[in-house]
Amino acid sequence: MAARSIASLTISFGMVSIPVKLFSATEASKAISFNLLHKTCGSRLKQQYLCAKEEVVVPREDMSKGYEFAKDQYVMFTPEELKALEETGTHTAEITEFVPIASVDPVFFDKAYYLGPDKGGAKPYALLAKALRESERCALGRWAARGKQYIVMIRPVEGQIADGLVMQQLLYADEVRQIGEIDIPKTEVKPAELKLAQQLIEQQASDKFDPSAYKDDVRGRIEAAVQKKVEGQEISLAEPAPEGGGQVIDLMEALRASLDKKKAAAAPAKAQEAEARKPAKRAAQAAQTATKKAARK
Repeated sequence: MAARSIASLTISFGMVSIPVKLFSATEASKAISFNLLHKTCGSRLKQQYLCAKEEVVVPREDMSKGYEFAKDQYVMFTPEELKALEETGTHTAEITEFVPIASVDPVFFDKAYYLGPDKGGAKPYALLAKALRESERCALGRWAARGKQYIVMIRPVEGQIADGLVMQQLLYADEVRQIGEIDIPKTEVKPAELKLAQQLIEQQASDKFDPSAYKDDVRGRIEAAVQKKVEGQEISLAEPAPEGGGQVIDLMEALRASLDKKKAAAAPAKAQEAEARKPAKRAAQAAQTATKKAARK
């Protein structure tokens, strides 16, 4: 089923305007959620708000929003005042600069949207996507929507037919903690340890990230359990996972053991591959022998 556009906007930089359609890049509906039920009868529960001072249930029409400026002290805002504070949507993502893609730390990544060309936008869309890919840069700008203003990053992605564009919402600087807040002691790494670690990395290295290689085992287990419940079956409780081993004392020994384990795991696969190549090798040898005999005649 073809993806459905959720909005239209314009990418603007300089005198260039590119009309695009916005598509959600992720599917929150894929997540499994459970509802709160009454344990005795199984009916769905309704959420209620209780006044902490008067201990009475407060209906929605009697609710108001407020900001806590000091401990248990609030300033209240009317819906009209809150509406006036919202950013007006412009339906435009205005590019302010182009930076190397590698310079944007993924820790700043937030929600992602696919962009597709709208009417009259196919040519400039393709031009921007190709220019960004070949320059290894991305576009940074601002986008106002849903009453808020966002930093957005527009980056090229490889499509099945042609290069496409992704608009990635970014977090603001004050929304991201600095790595310096973490206590990381300075530790010496010996050349021999580094070499073994690099060998272990190379053994498990891949040329590119393949997301289809990773499956959500927990979700599959939950879906299976739900289906069993629907069918009236009982669910057997899983055995608790064994606790992890003690602290590794000899780092070099641990690295060597890891390398040996990977080599042992790879050996059967290599043997099977070699066995599979034998018929082809025999056929090639037979063909070569037949060619030599024909040449002698």
